[in-house]
Amino acid sequence: MVKLHKIAGKVIEFLGAFEGSRPALDSGFILIVRGMSSKDIAIADMKQKLDDLIVFLDGKEVEPISDEAAAIINRMDEQIRSNVQVTGETDAGGIERMKESLESLNVAVEYKLFTSTNSGIFVVMWKDKSDTGPLFIEVVVSDDERG
Repeated sequence: MVKLHKIAGKVIEFLGAFEGSRPALDSGFILIVRGMSSKDIAIADMKQKLDDLIVFLDGKEVEPISDEAAAIINRMDEQIRSNVQVTGETDAGGIERMKESLESLNVAVEYKLFTSTNSGIFVVMWKDKSDTGPLFIEVVVSDDERG
């Protein structure tokens, strides 16, 4: 569990989102943290910021539509389901639908799925398409073991 908190803490610190951040789910195998960045990151810079985060964490990006991504997403889903009641089936394509759903709410969205330190990490950030207001983030850190 400490490993998950350290990784999530590094992500939150890198994105300047400690103030007001809070865990949405905290178990021994998966940690989900939501927050709002204090940094003024423009929409045009969100993708680069996520790329820089992967380098900062010495991570390896995972293509969102791949067998490796499906394995990570399925593991995360199992770990979430072992802690909370979830209806519906696991869907590796759900990440892209989540992005489309957020974009329909007039927000710009960027996300990255990557691995680092025996963990799967998913980071999504979104901001109003007017490029004003706060930048919201969600971090999912999953132990590479089953929950």
